[in-house]
Amino acid sequence: QVHVEESGGGLVQPGGSLKLFCVARGSRSDTWTMGWYRQAPGKQREAVASTTNYGITRYSPSVKGRFTISRNNALKTIYLQMDNLEPQDTAVYTCNYEGPDSRSTWGQGTQVTVSS
Repeated sequence: QVHVEESGGGLVQPGGSLKLFCVARGSRSDTWTMGWYRQAPGKQREAVASTTNYGITRYSPSVKGRFTISRNNALKTIYLQMDNLEPQDTAVYTCNYEGPDSRSTWGQGTQVTVSS
């Protein structure tokens, strides 16, 4: 059974940076897609960025050019480097793992707050 863990959230001023970490423990597959989603209060959850084990990445237009997703296949870990953060980036960021059977596993989420 896969268990997803996130870390790295926190409070940062506008224009600052944060890096999020996500590991998929218990995954036995070398083929997967992992990504970050976020949900702000009163808003629907949105996809932020994702990557496959092959390195195919996707970004939301709202973060492209500011956020960078990367991976370590051996560790089943992905990273989200968030630069030039804006108040509207404030949300709970949740990591998702999808294996070759398309079954999704979600993490608990980590809070990112951008405020002066």
